Amino acid sequence: MIEHLFSGTGPVVMAVLWLLVAFSIGSWGVTFHKLRELRRARRESERFIDIFWDLKSLGQIHGASSDLKQSPVAQVFRAGYQELLRITRARRGGEAEEETELGGTANVERAMRRATNLEITRLQRALTFLATTASTAPFIGLFGTVWGIMDAFRGLSTAQSSSIQAVAPGISEALVATAVGLAAAIPAVVAYNHFSHEVSVLNADMENFTAEFLNIAERHYLK
Repeated sequence: MIEHLFSGTGPVVMAVLWLLVAFSIGSWGVTFHKLRELRRARRESERFIDIFWDLKSLGQIHGASSDLKQSPVAQVFRAGYQELLRITRARRGGEAEEETELGGTANVERAMRRATNLEITRLQRALTFLATTASTAPFIGLFGTVWGIMDAFRGLSTAQSSSIQAVAPGISEALVATAVGLAAAIPAVVAYNHFSHEVSVLNADMENFTAEFLNIAERHYLK
């Protein structure tokens, strides 16, 4: 059945079909990759939060976080800790005036916000391809269908019969392009929405952790 549908497809429609197949394969590859990446980021972030509240020393937490490279929350902590360490060392070295001018807690917050933005950019990488597939694949398939129908009716002018039976095979072959376009777009839409939600959850985790860390830094280190 499938071989019969593709057997009489013209070169333009065939090119459209191969393009849609490439989009579909690419979107499924991105989907599986992001599933693994975001699952690991979520798992390591939960582990880091447990470590953060279990350990009492920021230095120990920093050492433990070095093994959680896929955790965005851990990376935000490392950025905040390194900035906090720089400020406290400057204060002990008699550079309190310089630290005050630089803002103290505001410096730590800026460092953590910058790390948050970098992590969000990393987590959103390749999601644009899913969005592109979801938005363009149906229209590419529709283009292939329209072109195939045009070919079918153009062939009708040279056919001996002008009945619907003469154009039905060409139209059915052309409609395959729309079906393939939808088959590529629908999973991409579902995956994109799911991953966008996961990134939003991780972003909220980083925002909440930043607020908690700044409270701790202000109470115990930047009095």
